Amino acid sequence: MRRSSWLMARNTKRQARSTGRQARNTDRQTDTRALIAAAAARIMAEDGIDDFALAKRKAAKQLGAAEGKGLPTNDEIEAELRAYRALYQADEHPALLAELLHVALDAMRTLERYSPYLTGSVLKGLAGPYAEIELQLFPESSKELEMFLLDRNIAFTTRESRRYSGDRARAAGVFSLSWKGVPLKLSVLDPRDERSTLKTSQAGRALERAGIREVEALVQKSSL
Repeated sequence: MRRSSWLMARNTKRQARSTGRQARNTDRQTDTRALIAAAAARIMAEDGIDDFALAKRKAAKQLGAAEGKGLPTNDEIEAELRAYRALYQADEHPALLAELLHVALDAMRTLERYSPYLTGSVLKGLAGPYAEIELQLFPESSKELEMFLLDRNIAFTTRESRRYSGDRARAAGVFSLSWKGVPLKLSVLDPRDERSTLKTSQAGRALERAGIREVEALVQKSSL
């Protein structure tokens, strides 16, 4: 065999081995990613955790995987969580979700003057027993909402947060309180942003949301 032919054959074999190793590594990473997604979903379902990042870290630690490398996306965990609830919590979870939707609707009707929208895990149908109901409000000012709550002797705490519309940050005041025994988080935004598509981070996906009429339909559906 000529030296050039031998070198070509050798390089071909080396490339094949390298490709095989890469494929095996990719398969292992995919398997690990799927295992972490399933473990994170189980943690969220059984422990009532609604924080995806926390669930990922706990799942990675349980499986002995590196926390910051090859972790599943929130969408992957959501898919596993839906599957887990459908299989293992088919009776209790729909009842819990129906109760949370009723409480959310009651809060929205009370706060109707501020154009409330339901968002978060309750709207997605993923909320667990310790979930908080998340509403977006669009009052003329956060002070207006503050006075509304104070006049009704509703205790609350506040903090500052941000939402994003495209690549532009929007200031958001966050009011945390209890509504009929359920944690309620109110994100207070500028009325001019009501028609905007909002995200929790600049690179994140758009937040799903539903107005009062849509939530009423969800409540009616959950009662069937």
